[in-house]
Amino acid sequence: MIAIHHREGSFSNKWVEYCQNNNVEYKLVNCYSSTIVNDLNDCNILMWHWHHSDYKASLFARELTASLEKAGKKVFPDLNTCWHFDDKLGQKYLFEALSIPLIKSHIFYDKYEAIKWVSATVFPKVFKLRCGAGAENVALLKNKKIALKKINKAFGKGFGKKNRLNFLTEKLWHFKRDKTLKSFFNISKGIGRVFIPTSIEKNFKKEKGYFYCQEFIPNNNYDIRVIVIGNRAFAIKRMVRKGDFRASGSGNIIYNPQEIPRQCIKLSFESTNKLQAQCVAYDFVFLDKEPLIVEISYAFSMRGYLDCPGYWDNNLNWTEGGFTPEFFMIEDILSCE
Repeated sequence: MIAIHHREGSFSNKWVEYCQNNNVEYKLVNCYSSTIVNDLNDCNILMWHWHHSDYKASLFARELTASLEKAGKKVFPDLNTCWHFDDKLGQKYLFEALSIPLIKSHIFYDKYEAIKWVSATVFPKVFKLRCGAGAENVALLKNKKIALKKINKAFGKGFGKKNRLNFLTEKLWHFKRDKTLKSFFNISKGIGRVFIPTSIEKNFKKEKGYFYCQEFIPNNNYDIRVIVIGNRAFAIKRMVRKGDFRASGSGNIIYNPQEIPRQCIKLSFESTNKLQAQCVAYDFVFLDKEPLIVEISYAFSMRGYLDCPGYWDNNLNWTEGGFTPEFFMIEDILSCE
């Protein structure tokens, strides 16, 4: 039997639909329950789409996954897929260890080593926190002065997991892009967020004690997002925001498969095999026409891929037509039985 932790708006909507349509035995469980392990006694599979901004999940999701796998149960996402989720530092070490082409990244755990490096390096650089999605917690360091300011904060009071001012900036940008009534009223949410911290901000610890950045790769007016689930891959081309260097979260998406470099698809399959992961979303930019990975994630917003016209298999053969990524996830884990 499959156990599914249901969260409205997550992958679980389609997981439940798949089970109902295909007469697959399942039950809904609450992974936050103290009795969750016992609740899974009659199940051999657990599927739980946990979110990077869920403070409670961040406390135990990986540990629960590891424990269930030790007991011989199948989990989505499994440990190979999720231990580095929302952890750019973990991804740096992992990709270097497996010789997967990541953008050159730098990490310092000592303030004075960071200052020494900043004093000798060439700008710009891209500053990041280890956590965050959708271009959150990402900033362009244009010069030494800006970099030193980030270093002082990183080794001082630290950064919140959620950037309140960035939230307002995003709402303003969405209004300029969409010019809808909904996006206009969302600006008020952004203003409120500046002054009123959310429960996420209250519960998550400050990000501090490290300074992390990546090399800035110029002349990229788009990035390529490839998602691999098992032996299937689908992809989109995301254009960079006007007046910005970031493509993530822009909403300006091209779905034409002819716009997707096949080398990105090939590299995504190769990297997923090395990671031994069930599902990986890759962000690519290009240096001298060679793709480099910016970061990865097992989770993604389904809305952005509804218009994908098809997918590739691991031999780069194209299958035309609509598909449901969440169905791929559940089909794969059932095939392991």
